[in-house]
Amino acid sequence: MSESDRSRALSVAETRAKIRGAEHAVVAFRRGPLDVAFSFPVRPRQQTPHKQDEIYFVIRGRGVFIHDGKRDAFESGDLLFVAAGIEHQFEDTSGDFAMWRVFYGPEGGEVP
Repeated sequence: MSESDRSRALSVAETRAKIRGAEHAVVAFRRGPLDVAFSFPVRPRQQTPHKQDEIYFVIRGRGVFIHDGKRDAFESGDLLFVAAGIEHQFEDTSGDFAMWRVFYGPEGGEVP
């Protein structure tokens, strides 16, 4: 384990500066099953179900989070959770929408 794997501060500005060209996201940190990315999703943004549980930390912007048959409005500062394998997407997002995306835990998700 390297020193940088033991603790880290992730800057939005420094991480966003690593995004190149037409990309809309960049992986900022990985450790074991933990995978953290910064993203400013392009519209429309259709997500695909993932193998791990997932958390989105909304940094700025607003929109509608469609998940598991529900529609929830969100805004800056909100946290969104999706269990592994659940269909989800973002709609009606503002032009400044940006978030941290975190995959964690085992494939198939945590068992309650």
